[in-house]
Amino acid sequence: MAVYFFWGEDDFALAQRVQRLRETILDPNWIQFNYQQISGEDPKSTIEALNEAMTPVFGMGGKLVWLVNTSICQQCPEEILTQLQRILPAIPDTSHLLFTTSKKPDKRLKSSKLIKQYAEVREYSPIPPWKTDELIKKVKQVAQEIGVKLTPAAVELLAESVGNNSRQLWNELEKLQLYGQQANQPLDEKIIATLVNANAQNSLQLAQAIRQGNQGEALQLIDDLLSRNEPALRIVATLVGQFRTWTIIQLKLEGGETDNKLIAKAADIPNPNRLYFLRKELRGVSGQRLLATLPILLDLETRLKRGHNPLETLNIKTIELCQLFKIKI
Repeated sequence: MAVYFFWGEDDFALAQRVQRLRETILDPNWIQFNYQQISGEDPKSTIEALNEAMTPVFGMGGKLVWLVNTSICQQCPEEILTQLQRILPAIPDTSHLLFTTSKKPDKRLKSSKLIKQYAEVREYSPIPPWKTDELIKKVKQVAQEIGVKLTPAAVELLAESVGNNSRQLWNELEKLQLYGQQANQPLDEKIIATLVNANAQNSLQLAQAIRQGNQGEALQLIDDLLSRNEPALRIVATLVGQFRTWTIIQLKLEGGETDNKLIAKAADIPNPNRLYFLRKELRGVSGQRLLATLPILLDLETRLKRGHNPLETLNIKTIELCQLFKIKI
């Protein structure tokens, strides 16, 4: 018996994991008999998936039943919960039952506790753009999977360039793999700068331009990012993360905190050594001014989610943010 519960908004990473699961479990010659993909939007589909998982394997390999977009960990009728309690412990060893959803499980629900007891639960959420150590770790992991050798500086630049975009990271590394077949040594940062689209890096540059009050550069970066099909909400997520980090650090420093480890913990920075560079960035910028950016960014995110024009909305709010750093507070 094997039960899996995968959740998170990183669709690409989740889909890759599902594909690897399929390749591991299913015999290619018997897929049409032993693979079922069921939409989880109808509550009754959970019962269908459970019943399918109880049926024996036909032919060779294992059986995989995938319930897509399930809601059992957000709301679970008593009837469904009863069936989960009865069937999950009894699924045959040759059957594999997979639940996926973009939504975080509600830990308070009995169904969530039951899933945690019987299933392998994995989160596939985008890494926050400001967690550079985790982004670097992710680049190293995927590069090893694909078979691309990179210098440490190349790894860091690639992490900066693609940010938390799993699809772009994979695509860029596949491109680099083809290039690397002609090289006898690890690829360096010069090759990364030449071959990789630096969307995430430009989003961080946008944050820097705003902090410096450089309106012209900021508007040009927005135009560049959108022309490369970078989602507006992803740009905003990077801005929110960067300004949040700056704000926490500056307020701690202004409050008299001197322990880098405590400041790094408060700002959710894994490596306290980064504070040396972040402090340099924040010279001459008050915590009050940084704090004033957060309501503007929240309004920007809200407007985009309500369907406002991305270019127009980003431009208006970016001008507002840049003006904030030009006036006296």
